[in-house]
Amino acid sequence: MVSKDMKRIIKMLSKLNNIAVKKRVEDSRNTHEQMGATGEISEDISLEEIMVNGISSVWISTPGVTEENVILYLHGGGYVQGSTNLQKDLVARISRASKSRVLMIDYRLAPENPYPAALEDSVTAYKWLIDNEGINPKNIVISGDSAGGGLTAATLLKLRGLEITLPAAAVLLSPWTDLDMTGDSIRIKRRIDPIVDASGLFFAADLYIGDEDPKNPYISPLYGDLSGLPPLLIQVGSAEAILDDSTRFAEKAKSAGVEVILDVWEDMVHVFQVFAAWAPEIEQAIEKIGEFIQKHIKEQVQIV
Repeated sequence: MVSKDMKRIIKMLSKLNNIAVKKRVEDSRNTHEQMGATGEISEDISLEEIMVNGISSVWISTPGVTEENVILYLHGGGYVQGSTNLQKDLVARISRASKSRVLMIDYRLAPENPYPAALEDSVTAYKWLIDNEGINPKNIVISGDSAGGGLTAATLLKLRGLEITLPAAAVLLSPWTDLDMTGDSIRIKRRIDPIVDASGLFFAADLYIGDEDPKNPYISPLYGDLSGLPPLLIQVGSAEAILDDSTRFAEKAKSAGVEVILDVWEDMVHVFQVFAAWAPEIEQAIEKIGEFIQKHIKEQVQIV
């Protein structure tokens, strides 16, 4: 056993580490919010801030949307940062391309609210759309980017486990599906990915996972039973450190009988869709998202 003096030293070091973690998270969140504040959106975009069973959220829609068609969008940020402020431009572009309204939620973040808080909030929002707004599940698509993409997949698994009717389809942008970080691309792509790095991934994963098993399918959906999921569109850049999170998830989903489109964009970076305002070629990716969403909502509605 260590001495009392050593125990005091360990306690002091733990306290200092907690302070350092808190400052790192705060600095990262502030940087993300500043990035979001610099983005501009078109004047014809409608923004309505609302509360969804206690969750700060925003409705985003563009002219010509079909009111009953809804996308539940889950933002990225490693489960520790990000908000509805950061990706309003991207979400508005998806709304326009898909002719659908978008509900984007500020799900709870780690370390203050580790797993399963984010998952609980996404499920709550989905049920709210059905129970409070009267939206048919077959008119709903769930989408998200990065951690939000992984959360999208985890939400599908949770809804299936709760025996809640699944949405018409899901769109995953650069999804983080393996918080155990076992993909080879994390090592192979480390020098060419300007956005995601291994140390940042491990830092965020530790804060979100806590004492849970990183291979818990509701944390890392790559390890889940993917059978019975709705059609999936997965977009990812070939230059991403977590490229394997998309390719392995797509392969496993296909093997489980899921309809999957894996859309890999050569030399593109993590969640490249957010740069559509500066790189016009990215609009092609967003157009694909819109076509996919319209196709599957129309098909499901006709079936019903």
